[in-house]
Amino acid sequence: MRFRLVHPFAGLLGLGLLLAALVPANAQLFETKATQAFMIDAETGTVLFSKDADQPIPPASMAKLMTMEMVFNAIKSKRMTLDDTFVVSENAWRKGGAPSGTSTMFAKLKSAVRVEDLIQGVTIQAANDGCMVLAEGMAGSEENFAAQMNDRARQIGLAKSTFVNSTGLPADGQQTTVRELAQLGLHLWREYPELYLYYGRADFTWNKISQRNRNPLLAMGIGADGLAVGASEAGGFGIVGSVSHDGTRVIAAMSGLANDRERAEEARKLLEWGVRSFEKTEIFASNEVVGEAQVFGGAKSGVALKAKASINVLLPIANRDKLTAKIVYQGPVSAPVEEGQPVGVLRVWIGDTLSQETPLFAAESVGVGTLPQRAFDAAKELAVGWLR
Repeated sequence: MRFRLVHPFAGLLGLGLLLAALVPANAQLFETKATQAFMIDAETGTVLFSKDADQPIPPASMAKLMTMEMVFNAIKSKRMTLDDTFVVSENAWRKGGAPSGTSTMFAKLKSAVRVEDLIQGVTIQAANDGCMVLAEGMAGSEENFAAQMNDRARQIGLAKSTFVNSTGLPADGQQTTVRELAQLGLHLWREYPELYLYYGRADFTWNKISQRNRNPLLAMGIGADGLAVGASEAGGFGIVGSVSHDGTRVIAAMSGLANDRERAEEARKLLEWGVRSFEKTEIFASNEVVGEAQVFGGAKSGVALKAKASINVLLPIANRDKLTAKIVYQGPVSAPVEEGQPVGVLRVWIGDTLSQETPLFAAESVGVGTLPQRAFDAAKELAVGWLR
């Protein structure tokens, strides 16, 4: 893997932008008590914060986000409607309903419940009985539904998450990561905007029992409209939160917090920092050359690189010098090189968080060099190639 300094950034040095080839990035710009945390900008997918984001954790009730993805996808695909009904089985009532002592919407045994009401029970009250009724109604059993959850998780890019049930109740082998929980939250917001709105509702009444939304962020006045909380003995207290403020939306997932009060406070601080501490800046215009990659055996020693479109980054407002960037490619690139050929990526860090990657392509064609040029490149590669 070869690293090249991105010289064209020189025009932005007035903004305090620091370029690095092999220099380690600086420490995190934000500190949290969470054991694991991850936050992304919803518009661009830019990673704003990451702390042990790929460490496996038990999802607890945050697994219900995947259950809702299954439900929302079925509705969007017209395989199910909000007016369809499913019957509350004894299994769902006993293990997830009133007798269970867990979060429930108090659905009555053998009653028929509309899908829309089950959705509200799950998104607002984290109802285990609602999840089980949906799972059994859609797949015949919770076991079948969990297998479908895992298939669907892979389809939408969740490579490390494994679901054993629809509720997130403790089960051997059930795991996820805060990175994938945040990505799942972003997916729900992007793909199902009308159904996503259920997460922001303040309360829901079923069977004459009214319950407030379990998400503590909704009452804080910070622009929160989702998503889920969870707690387990093994993983501590966790949350997936989404906040929109002045046209900026960030989604964060956290785990490993000590109690519900700490969870609420740490999530609030991270999300507020996310929406207030960055500004979008164009660092390369569309078709602007980003840098150069070395060419082996070519008519030229290097090939100019550019992205398919303009490159925008979210700059820390108060710590612009914490941004680092470099071009990474497998090289030197062998001639001939065709214009538009994929060559490498531009990687941007905020502190020690890899914030975004943008594919780079050859901005020009470079033909095969003359025999002397190729001989010179071969000798040079023989002399210095081992250093890579």
